[in-house]
Amino acid sequence: MIIKTSADQEGMNRASYICAVVRQAMLDAIVPGITTLELDEIAQKVMKEHDSISAPIHFYEFPGWTCISVNEVVAHGIPSNRILQAGDKVNVDVSLLHNGYCGDTGATVFVGETTERRQELLAASEEALRRGILEAQSGAFLHRIGGAIYQSARQSGFTVIRNLCGHGIGRTLHEAPGEILNYLDRSDRYRLPEGVVLAIETFISEGDDFVEQDEKDGWTLTTPRDSWVVQFEHTVQVTKKGPQILTALPNGAGLQYSMP
Repeated sequence: MIIKTSADQEGMNRASYICAVVRQAMLDAIVPGITTLELDEIAQKVMKEHDSISAPIHFYEFPGWTCISVNEVVAHGIPSNRILQAGDKVNVDVSLLHNGYCGDTGATVFVGETTERRQELLAASEEALRRGILEAQSGAFLHRIGGAIYQSARQSGFTVIRNLCGHGIGRTLHEAPGEILNYLDRSDRYRLPEGVVLAIETFISEGDDFVEQDEKDGWTLTTPRDSWVVQFEHTVQVTKKGPQILTALPNGAGLQYSMP
């Protein structure tokens, strides 16, 4: 979507805010012993309280209100009776539809303590997102976002997943531009117009650089060698003043970056 009216601005702001509230409610509830289904039920409750519905269910008939991916699962994890244990990596990916507008956000946490290297992986993915967002400038090439993400990941000693990406967002969950890669593709000559809204997300990997879909459930994505991958995501609007994060909570909770 390219925001051109006050109604579109208000709609995207509200949907994105609710998305951030859901994300934070889920993250705050993550403790050893909770199941991913219970986390999904929290998301369902908060969405309904805000007159919103799950975008994955609405647009794709996904079997859950949110995607919750644990350990070796990279993305599209289906909520289940899986019990979270200390040391687990948990990613929540929240997207919703509110009054005709979509928001999309995601974050990864560890349940309790983890290794120093995996803490570095977590920090690297969030830093890569920050650097990618900084490139979301009016008139800039879209591929600068992916270039910044890739360079940041490599500087931290990690790599990126090449067949997962961000996307445009607005009235539907996936809009133009269709792919915001996690690496540099100079052949993409798309320039970012003022007002365009993007779902920018990082998939930073311990080693593998692509994912495979589970043939049984048709959703779950893993890597060939079960590398752990950390995802972070924000809905971002390109403005004449620079990138504006729509899924950052005003009280500073969760992902919050200072954009120059």
